[in-house]
Amino acid sequence: MIHITPPSTPFLSGAYTAMITPLRGDEVDIPALRQMTDFQIEQGISGLVPCGTTGESVTLTDREYDLVIATVIEAAGERVPVIAGTGTNDTRRTIEQTRRAEEAGATAALVVVPYYNKPTQEGMFRHFTAVADATDLPIVLYNVPGRTGVNMSAETTLRLAEHPNIVAVKEASGNLEQISEIVIGAPEGFAVLSGDDALTLPVLSVGGHGVISVTSNIAPRAVSELVELGLSGDFAAARTRHQHLFGLNRAMFFDNNPTAVKTAASMLGLCSAELRLPQVEMSAGNHARLGEAMTAFGLMSVQALAAD
Repeated sequence: MIHITPPSTPFLSGAYTAMITPLRGDEVDIPALRQMTDFQIEQGISGLVPCGTTGESVTLTDREYDLVIATVIEAAGERVPVIAGTGTNDTRRTIEQTRRAEEAGATAALVVVPYYNKPTQEGMFRHFTAVADATDLPIVLYNVPGRTGVNMSAETTLRLAEHPNIVAVKEASGNLEQISEIVIGAPEGFAVLSGDDALTLPVLSVGGHGVISVTSNIAPRAVSELVELGLSGDFAAARTRHQHLFGLNRAMFFDNNPTAVKTAASMLGLCSAELRLPQVEMSAGNHARLGEAMTAFGLMSVQALAAD
């Protein structure tokens, strides 16, 4: 068995769930959201991230956004940190949403690289600095080139990591060389979190501190165990968990996020599969493939999920 000395533990580490937003008709399904919050915590998740991409944040109204954040914070009841997704492609609006999340009692804010307008590296630096200067809420950077159309470089991330209010990065570039550069160059206490479920173990192996996960919406205990094993330095056992999760992780992206994970959650009876346009339901073929992957993992009911 291989044991490696684990990295020092920063303020944010572990397995965090990028929560889906349950819908019922044209409204947020508050009872389902509360139940999902309780379920995640009971299954050992380290923290919750409402109103990110997986939470369909870009199609929520301001009222709905505030309601989702407040509901998760209240339901969590300080049992775990709540990192509110507050990023937009408008610096002023991002500051406004971050301040509202702070007033609601969030632990930290997840702020994505501005999408569509594709800022330069200097533009990203000034955007995140302006947000961090405008709030006392700790900021988690979010780099996801596949969604934003532009990559935030390791150099820019490390510049921002020097800001006392910027405490972590969710890295979904898929570039382990870039992620390694950030891990090596970051100041003590700055967390590097995987933004790709399939790369959680590789990120942990180069010194990362956890994951903000899509898969943990439906398998929180398994994802939490993987991260715990990696952080403890037991990479032989972590590899076994990684391999067990691999097919399920891939299945979460048989369709655009959050279509697959929301469909999976509905198959488990956690919430409705309803989405907001322009997201649409899974094709019959992908739905069947998703069911096969869940069956192979051993998840076809909430009861099975709780026993995993």
